[in-house]
Amino acid sequence: MKIFKILFWLLWRVWFYILIGVIIVVLFPLLFVSILKESWYPFFFRLAQVWARGILIGMGFYTKIVQEQKFKKGESYMLVANHTSMVDIMLMLVVAKNPFVFVGKKELSKIPLFGFFYKRTCILVDRENSKSRLAVYERAQKRLNQGLSICIFPEGMVPEDESIVLADFKDGAFRLAIEHQIPIVPMSFLDNKKRLSYTIFSGSPGIMRVKMHEFISTQGFTVDDKKAIRDKAWDVIHKELVASEKAK
Repeated sequence: MKIFKILFWLLWRVWFYILIGVIIVVLFPLLFVSILKESWYPFFFRLAQVWARGILIGMGFYTKIVQEQKFKKGESYMLVANHTSMVDIMLMLVVAKNPFVFVGKKELSKIPLFGFFYKRTCILVDRENSKSRLAVYERAQKRLNQGLSICIFPEGMVPEDESIVLADFKDGAFRLAIEHQIPIVPMSFLDNKKRLSYTIFSGSPGIMRVKMHEFISTQGFTVDDKKAIRDKAWDVIHKELVASEKAK
């Protein structure tokens, strides 16, 4: 029985990467056109949502989203969530309705085909390079000024120890949100680690629950308040993750 499980997990992981590539190939002409102008980014975003939903469905995942507050059309937000899975990107694209831009690690730009679009549409950061981190702020500010939202996984990376419920948050997302006086949208991805973590021999199809918490206002706050707002967002997400674990 164990050998069949191992075989399933291996084939399932391969299928995941096949889905990523095949859907990009099918959408390639439209995706390519959509990145020719920055002003066409909202069109690219809608195509990316089709790509993401196709992957989730193809992997046997179905979403259940609980929203304590809803997005307003045309407004910018700072989207933050826990980062535990290979499908966090896809789930965020499905959950959020307003076009947003990811801030993500530059290593993902090396993935064949996916990386071609990733590096042309996302804000890449080299965490070992202070100049790169500064450039992130400049590019994020430009995107926010264009009326887009920003998504940052504030843990900075997926914790290697999967027993960690939620790692400490970095300041970047909260500083940007305060500087632009935009609401922070904390989200708890409750099942992603169980569904498709970075451990190869694990995972299964099934439900992926998302709790979109009440937005955290930054109106009237200054950069000096970023720690308090960061900790508030961490507490909200952590509390939901712990409650979800206890309910199992």
